[in-house]
Amino acid sequence: MAKYNITEIKEKKAAYRSLVSPKMMDQMQEQIMNIIVMQKKYRDKDYSAKKLAEEIGTNTRYISAVVNVRFHTNYTSFVNKYRIDDALSILVDKRYQDLTMEEVSDMVGFANRQSFYASFFRIVGITPRDYRVQHLQKHPSMVSKRKKTK
Repeated sequence: MAKYNITEIKEKKAAYRSLVSPKMMDQMQEQIMNIIVMQKKYRDKDYSAKKLAEEIGTNTRYISAVVNVRFHTNYTSFVNKYRIDDALSILVDKRYQDLTMEEVSDMVGFANRQSFYASFFRIVGITPRDYRVQHLQKHPSMVSKRKKTK
């Protein structure tokens, strides 16, 4: 009988995570939520973890630790989740139905259409275009009459 080399998966523990006290994590979590979500910095494609750390007055390792421990993800995925949530609203909003996917992508803070599509598909399970089409099929009253141009 063949022997399989099966090892138990061990959870990785980053040493720097324990450097941030729970009280400091609470404060930083609140600051991160305020800046990224309330101030909608996720829409700024140039807003990095480094800029966030500078604004809070800390370093990127602490930002990474707080995002990992409190939000159970990495910084990029954390920001992209809010971008996709925003895109979901825009894609079904009658006011924005004439926007291209590139325009929606740019509006919510993605640097390019490819990263927008990849993140959208990873989170939602379908492409942004398919999401818009499915929503409009379910709610035909949302389709505005397009003006004919000559």
